[in-house]
Amino acid sequence: MSDKYDVIVIGAGPGGYVAAIKAAQLGLKAACVESWTSEDNKQVLGGTCLNVGCIPSKALLEISHKFEEANHDYEMQGIIAKDVKIDIAKMMERKSGIVKQLTGGIAGLFKANGVTPIHGHGKLLANRKVEVTDKDGKTKTYEADNVIIATGSKPIEIPPAPFDGDYIVDSEGALEFTEVPKRLGVIGAGVIGLELGSVWARLGSEVTVIEAQDTFLPTVDQQIAKDAFKQFQKQGLNIVMGARMTGAEIKRKLVNVSYEDSKGKQEAKFDKLIVAVGRRPYTDNALAEDSGVQMDERGFIFVDDNCKTEAPGVWAIGDVVRGPMLAHKASEEGVMVAERIAGHKPQVNYDCIPNVIYTAPEVAWVGKTEEQLKAEGEEYNVGTFPFAANGRAMAANSASGLVKIIADAKTDRILGFHVVGPQASEIVAQGVIAMEFGSSAEDLALTCFAHPTLSESVHEAALAVAGGAIHIANRRKKK
Repeated sequence: MSDKYDVIVIGAGPGGYVAAIKAAQLGLKAACVESWTSEDNKQVLGGTCLNVGCIPSKALLEISHKFEEANHDYEMQGIIAKDVKIDIAKMMERKSGIVKQLTGGIAGLFKANGVTPIHGHGKLLANRKVEVTDKDGKTKTYEADNVIIATGSKPIEIPPAPFDGDYIVDSEGALEFTEVPKRLGVIGAGVIGLELGSVWARLGSEVTVIEAQDTFLPTVDQQIAKDAFKQFQKQGLNIVMGARMTGAEIKRKLVNVSYEDSKGKQEAKFDKLIVAVGRRPYTDNALAEDSGVQMDERGFIFVDDNCKTEAPGVWAIGDVVRGPMLAHKASEEGVMVAERIAGHKPQVNYDCIPNVIYTAPEVAWVGKTEEQLKAEGEEYNVGTFPFAANGRAMAANSASGLVKIIADAKTDRILGFHVVGPQASEIVAQGVIAMEFGSSAEDLALTCFAHPTLSESVHEAALAVAGGAIHIANRRKKK
């Protein structure tokens, strides 16, 4: 085959592999470069999300949630399950099996759509040439009319707690523990820290989460965040806010952590320490100096609203560009770029990208928070409905949390949709669809929802925006 392509994608994560498939579906000759290698020296597709991120973490979250239910919630429902134990090796085997099945699925999709996989480390050279270095150090150069950079991100390592791969680990290492740590420390109360902390807390760890910021989940609507915080504390997560870590030292098979909070200098000892303070773009050795692509001081690639870089014919998507580091955001950008290369004019609606924290309860949102709207001086109405008043949630023994809808005071158009509670990750999609179509709160209020369902809480929250909820007492409007 010729080494010239219409499109070469560097990176086979959820942004890259989707872009390559869409490009091929649109009739373009497409290739995808990926360096990830399995133990038997074969190429592995799917990137961080599929291999050591979104998918394996959700597998462990699901398993640990079932274990938690069996140990603490079954008896009150009349199910007697004594001496329930967890087999960590079997759990990890299950997780790995799901990952292997899905990565193999992407390889099958590449074959079905005619995408050429190229195994090795991709580096963008000048004039849209891509140099690929294989595992043996041999290089080969390919040419393309268009190049899409989709190299993703990697965990941030902080000087006070360098990774050692055993006692002090990143999010990837936290998915590979061979036993339940008696005492587990987590640095960072963000999405990753809370999810991983939740997994091991359910399995029996004493978990302490240390967060430098004073506000819990500052980007989340604070009514939702405060509700989630209370529930996490009830579950046994010890979340220490306003605590700045100053050091970590391994002594006698324990991690001695020092930090400072409002009370002064503190110390804690852990069997394992997870550092989850965020991620940074993975652009290491990805761009030649004369590639024409510009980056900021943090390694993010500069792109316009349509993910085009300053170099002609070069695009960048996903975690290496501005915006939230979310797999589905990367996939949407991948589709948009492929379609633009093919001559279409799509755009990504960045106002309608959902966010999810897969704890229990789940936290999910789309659009603006009440705090943002207050800061912008916007007039708005709010409707909320608690799952405690939802029959299906009560029947499922998952009646904590609420749905919150924020609508423009004049037009009634939905501006924000926030959920903390059971299946929030699924329920938020209703808000995304509504906002994508420019729906008003009244549109949802006039929609018939099946009974009994969790989604009825969306209906009631929409009714509550105008003070017309049926199954809770409505707040009196100020005269």
